[in-house]
Amino acid sequence: MRGVGLGRHVIAELLDCDRSALDDAKLVEAALLEAAKATKSKVISHYVYRFKPHGVSGYVLVAESHLSIHTWPEYGYAAVDVFTCGEHTDPWAGLEVLKERLKARRVSVVSMERGVGVAETEKAATTV
Repeated sequence: MRGVGLGRHVIAELLDCDRSALDDAKLVEAALLEAAKATKSKVISHYVYRFKPHGVSGYVLVAESHLSIHTWPEYGYAAVDVFTCGEHTDPWAGLEVLKERLKARRVSVVSMERGVGVAETEKAATTV
């Protein structure tokens, strides 16, 4: 596994996006599924909901964790969450797909290793 954690969590602010894309539930759904595939994760389930008068929220549950999005078309903004576990996954590849499909001109990202220290905790628990 990369690093010492159990997974990688990428939290992104997509700014100056295509406003019509952010309000298109079918486009957002397709982008989320394509992003999940890009992370090399196995899709378990997904759901997308379009709000009235505008905005879309959706998630993809993957065997390796999840991807989610909440859009504010009126601001050209989307909040994105890509969390994957396993050596074979790449959350950054999923974020790239979402950036491209939503035509984000600016992106702000926070990322972290999740589960850091769990292996040490487990080892300590089994040696007591």
